[in-house]
Amino acid sequence: MIISTTILAVRRGDTVAMAGDGQVTVGDVVMKHSARKIRKLHGERVLAGFAGAVADALTLFEKFEAQLQRHKGNLRKAAVELTKEWRTDRYLRRLEAQLIVADPGQLLILSGEGDVIEPDDGVVAIGSGGSYALAAARALLQHTDLPAEEIARSALQIAADLCIYTNDNITIYTIEAEPEAAAEEPVPVGSGTSSDSSS
Repeated sequence: MIISTTILAVRRGDTVAMAGDGQVTVGDVVMKHSARKIRKLHGERVLAGFAGAVADALTLFEKFEAQLQRHKGNLRKAAVELTKEWRTDRYLRRLEAQLIVADPGQLLILSGEGDVIEPDDGVVAIGSGGSYALAAARALLQHTDLPAEEIARSALQIAADLCIYTNDNITIYTIEAEPEAAAEEPVPVGSGTSSDSSS
């Protein structure tokens, strides 16, 4: 299935970035230049991007967010349950789309064939320009120290230069891992005020 767009996600360190182009193509006509194909979900702690029909993708976003709520933000569990429903439901299995879902700890590709795929190297892309963006992002990840956001932006720009179904009107969202709650510092022995009981 070749879907006319490019969505890319990159994870580096404790940050994940997702980028998508803005072009909507119907046949051989560009209908829109500034579509937003990525979303922040679950209190802005999860990113999701789609390649495919907009109405289908919005339906899947709603289903996925419901699964995130049900599983308390567990990305993998929510993804598995969504793909099970997507594959078996008579209505949902007709939807033509692919999704990337991500948080600072993992990236996953989801499809209506029941696929839940996690990449080995912290980079994933879908859509007609996905292979260009994926190759560029891998090279930048391996050979530069650029942050995830800049890798995603540069790689998608390269894809836009090569894929006729991808433009350079790029939307990028990033999420950083939440810092661990600082442990309460123990009070040093002998600190504080002590009273002298001697008389």
